[in-house]
Amino acid sequence: MRLDVYLTSQLPHLSRSRIQNLIRDFCIEVNGQLPQKTGMLLEGGEEILVIEPEIETASVEPENIPLDIIFENDDLLIINKPAGMVVHPAIGHFTGTLVNAALGHDPDLEGVGGEKRPGIVHRLDKDTSGLIVIAKNDSAHQWLQGQFKERTVKKTYITLVDGHPRTPNGRIETPIGRDPSHRQKMAVTPESRGRPSVTEYFTRETFPQHTLLEVHILTGRTHQIRVHMAFVGCPVAGDTVYGRKKVTLPLTRQFLHASRLEICLPGENRPRTFEAPLPVDLQTCLDELRKQ
Repeated sequence: MRLDVYLTSQLPHLSRSRIQNLIRDFCIEVNGQLPQKTGMLLEGGEEILVIEPEIETASVEPENIPLDIIFENDDLLIINKPAGMVVHPAIGHFTGTLVNAALGHDPDLEGVGGEKRPGIVHRLDKDTSGLIVIAKNDSAHQWLQGQFKERTVKKTYITLVDGHPRTPNGRIETPIGRDPSHRQKMAVTPESRGRPSVTEYFTRETFPQHTLLEVHILTGRTHQIRVHMAFVGCPVAGDTVYGRKKVTLPLTRQFLHASRLEICLPGENRPRTFEAPLPVDLQTCLDELRKQ
């Protein structure tokens, strides 16, 4: 029997789509390993661990929060998310999220793509700024999610890292999964406990103790850039979770910004490119480094 089908039969309070999301979010293990597919075939006798997050019970309310809208049409919004804003409601963050703000901008988003995450196609960390797409209807949501699934969307990030990579340009290709010692963190893991993850970086500017990189992610794993850069000894500046506990620069968050997005809009067959400049806090930090 398929893993998702079996768990749905054993856990009737969870829908099959919820089970599939738990598998994708590294919350289910089979014999101590992460399943590579939601439809993994079981042989019988496996030990299955399900880590079920707390159920979100609060409703998502529209809020009048200003949005930096880069592009908008009848199908989608492309927003320049500020650092410090959580994308969708979760335990401890039921207000002030991007979803609350998007519903305040367009109440018709309610129900698109899921009750708790209306219109959300992909995510950014709370303290990562930059471009994010929100679908306005179900057909647009499916269209956009299909591109992310097929990895045809090109996402470019700008990051400042501590130290200097061994090579000016490079490709990091290692699995990422839950950190076995800290379940709230991600880590580079053996193949059996993680999912394939690919990050490419290109040096844009070099400083005595830091390097400015342009980063392309070919997969979309949680905290991927932060984990991969720390793995090669060049953690993102300001990242106290995966990097140095003592911040090396006057930053209140990680220096990571989703600066460019290349994606096909619904009904179009040629990709469009959208860009968002560095926010003031990151640009100021960079200007100070250049002065030095």
